[in-house]
Amino acid sequence: MINKLIDKIQKTHAPIVVGLDPMMDYIPKQIQEKAFQEYGETLEGAAEAIWQYNKGIVDATYDLIPAVKPQIAMYEQFGIEGLKVYKKTLDYCQEKGLVVIGDIKRGDIGSTSAAYAVGHLGKVKVGSRSYAGFNEDFATVNPYLGSDGVKPFIEVCKEEKKGLFILVKTSNPSSGEFQDQLVNGRPLYELVGEKVAQWGEEYMGEQYSYIGAVVGATYPEMGKVLRKLMPKTFILVPGYGAQGGKGADLVHFFNEDGLGAIVNSSRGIIAAYKQEKYASFGEENYADASRQAALDMIADINGALQNR
Repeated sequence: MINKLIDKIQKTHAPIVVGLDPMMDYIPKQIQEKAFQEYGETLEGAAEAIWQYNKGIVDATYDLIPAVKPQIAMYEQFGIEGLKVYKKTLDYCQEKGLVVIGDIKRGDIGSTSAAYAVGHLGKVKVGSRSYAGFNEDFATVNPYLGSDGVKPFIEVCKEEKKGLFILVKTSNPSSGEFQDQLVNGRPLYELVGEKVAQWGEEYMGEQYSYIGAVVGATYPEMGKVLRKLMPKTFILVPGYGAQGGKGADLVHFFNEDGLGAIVNSSRGIIAAYKQEKYASFGEENYADASRQAALDMIADINGALQNR
């Protein structure tokens, strides 16, 4: 799957991923009203609004981008109806040819970790048959429990030729409370990065490992260090735009071949119409605003890479 992701990035010239993280206050009123007319102000109504909103954004951007990253929590908050839309969104994105990164951030051990891996990336056995559950192409994983939590995911990935992005240095302000603590004189995130590179050596694609890392755009200097520690690791970079990251900050996440990283923007794209820059599109044309925001992000990152 890492080979497919790289191929899509090269064909679109867009090293970006759109985070499909819908919140009800992002969804235009006309979509909400229509959904509520049909299903009432219920969980089903909310799920329908989310589906229509997601579909509009995907239809407006799928030809520009290589991948999407739905955050499962934004769907789980609506219970079973939300999870149905999560799955519906995954399937629709894959039908459009997009690589799907399930932002699930699972972290457990043993049979529990294996069950998470099977549910999201593998196939579950039912009698004599097997079924793919959510069937994402990649999943995000929290490595806090060590190899016992990560190895079950790697085993499923090897079976299914899928991939992982493992949390190494996250973009949130308090990440340093644990991730920056020194262990034998070195910050913990460096040790985690080295471990991710080690895991990745066991499962290589043509140029990069199927085992990637998550490193926040808000910490570019740390990203520079981690890039050197993980030369064959693809880096998923959250924190662009709304969290403060910009193209000029991100060049060190990429290797000299122009590959090695994919940058995520969530509300900066999916709620672009709420920004002053794109307000002229209006609520009704929210998807067109999202398309323009994606184009601007691609131009920003590619321009920075060309000028480094």
